[in-house]
Formats: sequence, C-alpha cells, structure tokens
Amino acid sequence: MKYTLPLEMLYHWETTTPDKVYLRQPINGVWQNWTWKQVGDEVRRMAAALKAMQLPANANVALVSKNCAHWIICDLSIMMAGHVSVPLYPNLNADTLMQTLQHSEAPVLFVGKLDDWTSMKPGVPEGVKCISFPFTGHTEYDRWEDLIKQHQPLKENITRSPEEVSTIVYTSGTTGVPKGVMHQFKNLSFVAHNAIPHLGFNSSDRFFSYLPLSHIAERLLVETISLYVGGQVSFAESLQMFPKNLADSKPTVFLGVHRIWSKFQQGITAKIPEKRLALLLKIPIVSTLVKRKIRKGLGLTEARNILTGAAPTPPALIDWFRNIGIHIQEAYAMTENCCYSHVSVANRIKIGYVGQPLPHCEVKLGNENEILIKHEALMLGYFKEPEVTNESFSTDGYLKTGDEGYIDEDGFLKITGRVKDLFKTIKGKYVAPSPIEMKVASCSDIEQVCVVGSGLPLPIALVTLSESGRHKTNNDLQAGLTQLVAATNTSLNAHEQLDKVVVIRDEWTVENGLLTPTMKIKRNSIEKKYSTLYQSWVEQKGTVAW
Repeated sequence: MKYTLPLEMLYHWETTTPDKVYLRQPINGVWQNWTWKQVGDEVRRMAAALKAMQLPANANVALVSKNCAHWIICDLSIMMAGHVSVPLYPNLNADTLMQTLQHSEAPVLFVGKLDDWTSMKPGVPEGVKCISFPFTGHTEYDRWEDLIKQHQPLKENITRSPEEVSTIVYTSGTTGVPKGVMHQFKNLSFVAHNAIPHLGFNSSDRFFSYLPLSHIAERLLVETISLYVGGQVSFAESLQMFPKNLADSKPTVFLGVHRIWSKFQQGITAKIPEKRLALLLKIPIVSTLVKRKIRKGLGLTEARNILTGAAPTPPALIDWFRNIGIHIQEAYAMTENCCYSHVSVANRIKIGYVGQPLPHCEVKLGNENEILIKHEALMLGYFKEPEVTNESFSTDGYLKTGDEGYIDEDGFLKITGRVKDLFKTIKGKYVAPSPIEMKVASCSDIEQVCVVGSGLPLPIALVTLSESGRHKTNNDLQAGLTQLVAATNTSLNAHEQLDKVVVIRDEWTVENGLLTPTMKIKRNSIEKKYSTLYQSWVEQKGTVAW
C-alpha cells in the first residue's frame, strides 16, 4: 500500500482547510482554539528550534505531559525535526522517569501540563535539556513561547521514510520494568488507512482526549485518526471540569476504560436509584426520555463510536449500559501491535467478546490458546533489547500477545486470561485469575480486584472498594459480598471457586506502585505486598475478611 505519512496529512490540512479549528483546550474555563494553519505554524517553528540544537540524527526526544493541545503539536514538531518521539506517562514517579530517560538516551525533554512536577523533577538526568509548554508555569526551563518567537517556521515540507522509527512507546509495565516499543511511520499509516473506513471515521468527527496520549490507544485513536480524517480534538482541563468539558465538546468518538464506565454508572445511580431506573425503563415513552436524558448528561448525545479498551470491562457493566441505550464497543489490542487487532463495530456487538479482527489482521491461537497476531504494523522491536524482541515472535512472524483466548465460529474473540498469570493451588490445580476477576469486578461496590491463590487450598479475591462501597455499612457490604461470592462460584469449577473476598483498606494507586499508569493492577507487586497475610485471611471465619 502507499504510505501517506502523518506529516503529509498535516501539510494537506494546512493547505486545504487552514482556518478549520483542529485543537480546542480550556484554559481557566475559556476554550482556546488552534486552527490547522496555527498548528502548522507552531509545529514548523518548534521543528526549526529543535534543528538549531544540532542533535544527532534521529535522536530520541522525550515528552512528559497530561493531554493538551501542545502535546500533539510537540509530537508533530519532533517528527518534522527528523527525530523520534518518546512520550512518557504524566504520573510516573521520579525513579521510573529517571530509568526511562536514561534507557531512551533522550537529550531533550518537553515538560508540559503535570499535577506534581516537583516530585517528578528529581528523575531528570543531569545534562537533559528541558523545554516547558505554554500555560504550565514552569519557569526554570526554556519556554516554548520564547523558542517559537526566536525561530522562523520551516518553509519546506520535510519528508520521513516509511521505514524510519517514528516513536518509542514505553509499556506501562504490568509485569516488570517498562520496555520501549519501536514503531515505524508506516505502522501509523497502516492503522489509519485500514481502521478509518472500517469504523466509519470522517472529517466531521469530534474527539475528546483525556486518557493519556502516552498510551498507544489514545495516541492512535485520537491523535493519529484525527490527523488522517481532519477531525477536531478537544481536551479536558481538569478532573473537576471533566463532565462540563465533555458535555461542551459533544464528541462523536469516545473511548472509556472500565474505571470511567464504573464512575459513570455510579453517577447515574446516585441520581436515579437502581430500582427506580429499572421501573422507568419498562415504560415505553418514559424509557426513551430517560435514556436521552442520561446520554445528554454524560455528553454522549452525538457519539457514534463509543469504545472501551486498555483493560477488561466486565460484560455485566457493558450490558447495564446497553439497557440504557449506550452501546459500548469493546476493543482489544496492545502497544506491540500498534493498537491494531480486534474491535466491536456498532452494529456487531457480542457482549463478552472483544470483537472481530480488523482488516488485514491475521489471528490464530498458539500453545495454551495464546492469541497470536500478524499484520504490517507490528513493532520493529523493543529498544536495545534484541533477545526479548526475538522471544516475542513466533517462528512464522506472529506476535505473541501473552493473552489466552477463544475464537467463536464468527471470528469473535473472547479473552480468557493471561498465559503467564496461571497459578497453582495447594491441590495442584491451575487457576486463571482474569475470568474470575471479571466476574467479581461486575459488583459496583468494588473498585479493583486481584485474585490470588498460589499455595492456598482455594483462590481468594483481594478487593478495594469503590466510592459507593465505601459509603455502605460493614453489615451491608458483608451481605452483598457474601452474595457475590456465592453467585460467582456457581459458574466456576470446584478448584476455581473463591474461598473468600478480602477487603483491603489501602488504596491501590500508581503512586504506591500497585497500579500501572493506565490503571491496570500490577499483580506481582500486589502479591509481594500481601502474600505473607494470605494464610491468616484464609483462617478467618466467614466469606469476607477485613
């Protein structure tokens, strides 16, 4: 196929729709707009500034920021300057920031919109040049605004080879140290050219960007797709302003994760109790009005593609939203396959499955039913780790996902667990924790869950409580969780059945190392923290341990 690269798309929109607004960002409650012409001008000026630094060719240039207009402008500037973009999560601790910057050998770091740069700042290695984004208040570095004033915009349309490395995306590290996934420019083009017609994206699409752009899903869905279709991207100013910003933006495309959908559900049921909602939905005309009001309240009245991904969303939650008229399309992919694997399209949703393969994506099951993926946009490899790279591919060129799956007769894929997450109970039986976690996570009182059981007679579920769960009395929680365990166990084999639920007082956060930056549980870290307590919990009477 002919590879139309990201920079070529920027040049196209600069020329054909210069005055159309591309990026929208609220600053102190007021929306600021950047047209394609304005975006192109800042990209060209910052690219000139980077070129003036005389960095080595194809240098790795890092970027750490929450989502904002200048995140995308910066990414394009790095491309235009002839370098490789290295986006970093905005909630890294100083040690991980140091480790990643040293591993990537980045000579320059763009510092943007962050909640706690003071604690992150010690993680910047000596000698790394920092440049601060506008609207951030970082005064100790060269300022973006000053640099673009000092340099004239590049006049020529810089071209990059499809085979060049465009970006190194560091994985969020559920099982260990983050690894740098290298993707070429042709990978971004392949994804855009094939996903756009399949999902029906077009130039009228509006994207709402709040999940980390440093994550492959947001990067491909929001930045890359918007760039290829000429759509519009709006950003959230803060967590507090999120609902208003979402409603103002009226996105036609919206990507949520399990935690967001749970929060939405809790917000809805706080206003309309579950029993009353169920009653209203049974009345034909009233049902239509209620569904419309809920959708409007969420800001999703015009959303055509409503997606969930990054981590499993319980089928019960997807079904709950379906009952109120919001049809969530589950998607499945990973950093290593450039976020291109499976997706449910709006008119073909099978709850409990992550959809069918995207065009030109080959999929098969290997040993232990491991999902294997092959297409033209697989990673070039892990940066500076050739041995790990080789281990990640089968002899016939398929990417080993590490996920266990099942494919039905229509090609729909169900994720059934992680190949390496299996543990053995004291009875010698293997248990896959992921499917059990999905069942437990369907309870709205639970925020996070990790099923463990290595060396125990039966598995136990470690859980943290959601906001609604924390507001309940211990007696009510005990009754609800006891009922949850009984209902969960009816669908499990004898050796998989939960012995009890353990309610953990501590929160699991990115900051304390128990969640990845994309809010997935770090199973190894959780096991390490609590494993010495397992036996005492098992010995407690009852189905719930506190």
